[in-house]
Amino acid sequence: MRHFKAYLRHAACLLALVFSTGAAAQLAPGKDFRLINPPQPTDSGKKVEVLEFFYYGCPHCANLQPSLKTWLKKKPADVEFRRAPAVFDNAWLPLTWAYHTFEVMGLLDKLHYEVFNAIHEQRVRLSDQKVLFDWVVKQGVDRKQFTDTYNSFGVKSRGMRSIEMTRDYDIPSTPALTVDGKYMLAPSMFLKPDKTIDYERFYNVIDQVIAMARKERAGK
Repeated sequence: MRHFKAYLRHAACLLALVFSTGAAAQLAPGKDFRLINPPQPTDSGKKVEVLEFFYYGCPHCANLQPSLKTWLKKKPADVEFRRAPAVFDNAWLPLTWAYHTFEVMGLLDKLHYEVFNAIHEQRVRLSDQKVLFDWVVKQGVDRKQFTDTYNSFGVKSRGMRSIEMTRDYDIPSTPALTVDGKYMLAPSMFLKPDKTIDYERFYNVIDQVIAMARKERAGK
C-alpha cells in the first residue's frame, strides 16, 4: 500500500509536469516512456541518474552504441550516466561477469566497445570463458589477474546485483535506458514508418524526460 500511494503521488506530479511544460506536453506516458513502479533509489547524489541496461550479446545493444556515444559527449552536466548489465537468463551471466571484471579492473574505457565489436562484427564467442580469457590476453590484459578477478566473490556478487536490478526495474528487454529510477525508455518504442529506430526522437525524448526529472528534484 505504501508503494502504491507513492506511485500515485509520483503519477500526479508527472501529470502536473506534462501539462505545465510545453515541450513535455508532447510526451505520452506508456508510449514515449514507462513509469517504473515502484521508483528505484539512485546513487547519483544531486545529479539526475541515467542507467543503460544492456547485454553484450544483444545486437540491438550493439546498434545503439554509436548514437549513445555521441549523446554522451553532449549530455547535460547534471546527468550521471552509468551502465547496468541486464540478466534475463543464466546464460547471460558469463558476459555480465566479464563486464563487472572490466569495471573492477578499470578496463571499461579500453574494452567496453571492443567487446561489442568482437561479438557482433568479428563473431568471437566471448560468452565462452576460455575464448574470453584468450581474447583479453590479446588486448594486453594479464590472464591471471583477469581470471582471478572474474572468478572472485566480488564480481559474482555484482552479477547477483545485476539480476536484482533487472527485476526491480522491471526491464522488459534490452537495450533500455532509465531516468532517475522513475522512467524507462527503449529505442524499440521509437520506430519510423519503415520500422527502423528513430534515434533522433529517442534522444530528444530522453532529454525531455531528464528535464522532467530535474524539475521534480527542484520541487522537493
